[in-house]
Amino acid sequence: MDYIVTLDSRQEAALQAIADRFLASHKGDAVKALKEMIVLNGHLQERLDAVESRRRARG
Repeated sequence: MDYIVTLDSRQEAALQAIADRFLASHKGDAVKALKEMIVLNGHLQERLDAVESRRRARG
């Protein structure tokens, strides 16, 4: 399911700070950071799919 999320300026600043730290943890290599983010998102999506399928099986 897709959602559109609107952030206020405080949330945007917090997100930017997290992104800056994530990029810094990869020594400024944006491609390496992006690849890791894609892998992390894939793992999270698999976990969400598993939870959803268990929920459907019960319901």
